[in-house]
Amino acid sequence: MRDTASGPRVLLKRLRELMQEPLEPQERLDRIVRDIASNMVAEVCSLYVLRADSVLELYATEGLNPNAVHLAQLRLGQGLVGTIAASARPLNLSNAQEHPAFAYLPETGEEIYNSFLGVPVLRAGRTLGVLVVQNKTMRHYRDDEVEALETTAMVIAEMIATGDLARLTRPGLELDLRRPASFTGLSFNEGVGLGHVVLHEPRIVVTNLFNEDSEEEVRRLQSSLGSLRLSIDDMLERREVAFEGEHREVLEAYRMFANDSGWVRRLEEAIRNGLTAEAAVEKVQSDMRARMLHMTDPYLRERMSDFDDLANRLLRQLMGRGPEDVAASLPKDAIIVARSMGAAELLDYPRDKLRGLVLEDGAATSHVVIVARAMGIPVAGQMKGAVSMAENGDAIIVDGEEGTIHLRPQSDLEAAYAEKVRFRARRQEVYRELRKKPSLTKDGVPVDLLMNAGLAVDLPQLTESGAAGIGLFRTELQFMVASTFPRAEAQERLYRDVLDAARGKPVTFRTIDIGGDKVLPYFKGAIQEENPALGWRAIRLTLDRPGLLRTQIRALLKACGGRELKLMLPMVTELSEIAQAREIIDREVRHLSRFAHHLPTSLKLGAMLEVPSLLFQLDELMKAVDFVSVGSNDLFQFVMAVDRGNTQLADRFDTLSAPFLRVLKTIADAGVRNNTPVTLCGELAGRPISAMALIGLGFRSISMSPASIGPVKAMLTELPLQELKDFFKDNLMAPAQGTPMRALLQAFADDRSIPL
Repeated sequence: MRDTASGPRVLLKRLRELMQEPLEPQERLDRIVRDIASNMVAEVCSLYVLRADSVLELYATEGLNPNAVHLAQLRLGQGLVGTIAASARPLNLSNAQEHPAFAYLPETGEEIYNSFLGVPVLRAGRTLGVLVVQNKTMRHYRDDEVEALETTAMVIAEMIATGDLARLTRPGLELDLRRPASFTGLSFNEGVGLGHVVLHEPRIVVTNLFNEDSEEEVRRLQSSLGSLRLSIDDMLERREVAFEGEHREVLEAYRMFANDSGWVRRLEEAIRNGLTAEAAVEKVQSDMRARMLHMTDPYLRERMSDFDDLANRLLRQLMGRGPEDVAASLPKDAIIVARSMGAAELLDYPRDKLRGLVLEDGAATSHVVIVARAMGIPVAGQMKGAVSMAENGDAIIVDGEEGTIHLRPQSDLEAAYAEKVRFRARRQEVYRELRKKPSLTKDGVPVDLLMNAGLAVDLPQLTESGAAGIGLFRTELQFMVASTFPRAEAQERLYRDVLDAARGKPVTFRTIDIGGDKVLPYFKGAIQEENPALGWRAIRLTLDRPGLLRTQIRALLKACGGRELKLMLPMVTELSEIAQAREIIDREVRHLSRFAHHLPTSLKLGAMLEVPSLLFQLDELMKAVDFVSVGSNDLFQFVMAVDRGNTQLADRFDTLSAPFLRVLKTIADAGVRNNTPVTLCGELAGRPISAMALIGLGFRSISMSPASIGPVKAMLTELPLQELKDFFKDNLMAPAQGTPMRALLQAFADDRSIPL
């Protein structure tokens, strides 16, 4: 009985020898197709390579007209070869000319051949070309012959990927691997970044393709699979909340794949055909990815991400690598490209080298995006397919304003974006010149421009932005980037560093605001909720878990010894919550006094106004606290019944609509009436047009991201406030005339040359 694996093994051995010989690219290709034809007893073997213009060009042939090389071509989807490239699936035909996709190329002389076997040349799931064998006799090629041709195609894919064939490309044409690609998704943080791709989980490049001992490679595979299965079982046996819900579902999917006999059988077949265990994993992974990329079922495509991650874990097991620490070797203009990542993982990268972040998944409210905003880098999300299309070192542009990215951009596009970056830099220079100027309207009314912060990396921006202080320090970010609850000492150290960096400028600390979209995976008290935005979160959670709040209050009191402490409670719904929190604070003050700790010189307690119920007890609220901060993001969400994470509703309701502006004016007026300071912190404060509206409504303190202070201050210094107040008298409470308030505000600014 014939050993069906001997043919592929002999062929791979011959290919290995050819790859090591000092040959010119065309000669190497010619000899490869000749050896494939000989080994498979085929009368024809042809290689078509996909160009950047979606044309498949004949690069080498044995058996067809040699004069057709680099002249014969098919469009993507045209003919049998084009169909294979478009579908990433092999075609095995005994009578090729009867297939509806058959296309006759007279220059090749292939009309006399009947049987046809074509396989895609794949790398990382991308089709780079098509490899074909043909015979005159009508026959159906065996499975082992299909497997042998696919394995050979993998070797050719590496030749294409390493650039060996670039010299064969005609002037003005490029291969598909270098083809520019653009993606449109969502803007998660504004800004523009030009740089080079750094894959967050870099694909492991397998360089050792051919095995010397198939049985030894199978043994290595089984050993690594065993270790992988044990690690997954170990994670699943843990009872931490980190592995409940979606986390657990992903791990269950990993376990299902790791124990899938069909997957293992395909891996072993590839090894017995002559590949190393690593190359077998890469081949099967690439085959599956190429097929599933064409599926429309979102569930199956999501499972592909799980399988991809599992295959990469197996590769690392085989090659003895842990997750790579790429920080030391980052380019100076790194743009991180990831399917998804944790907030702490982003902080592992040196900030001075980061120019942007691209996510295939994620949402504007995900932890990593919140941290990226704090770091001031542009973020584009929902970029499906970006990871597969990108290679480490590729040039890339991230447009965080439009929610687009451009991989391997053409020179004219790159030049246009470079000019855009230079324009932004010039504009930033103008903003820097405004830093030391007082924050006054054109008619001399002072307005405090404060910044939002939450991490140590934010602190240098307090000086750079010229902010009057920190109007919102999100203490929960320290919890979100940690793997366990931060100890009291770590919290105290951070709070003291913040106050030291502020150098006497006011700092408002918000107590931990977790729950809703800010789930801590290590928090064992977390619960599944159908509507978490309206659920157990913020002050509701910390009053129910007073130990959490007490620890934080104690750390804040100790850090603020000898200085003022401004403390703010998030998501207050009724005044009794303020009273309960005050009791906890007073208890901690008494405790520290008993042990002679250095206490703050004064303590001011404030409340976040985010819940509409407080709108009906404004005077009582203003008397119960020392200050109020309006959380405009949540307040708008609750007033308008809009899920701010729902892309279907993102642009449906305007934050500058007259009803919402009336709500804000009611709050500002209550602050004046009760002599209680009112600040607004949220996205409204950071946009010049909405900041202008807030100042006109009566707000004299607004807090925003550090990058927004320059543009808002430029608007402020040109704003004739009295004219704006008169504008609101005429327009805010008047019956709607059909013109949106935003348009009226824009016209007001345009008429007075106010920069927005």
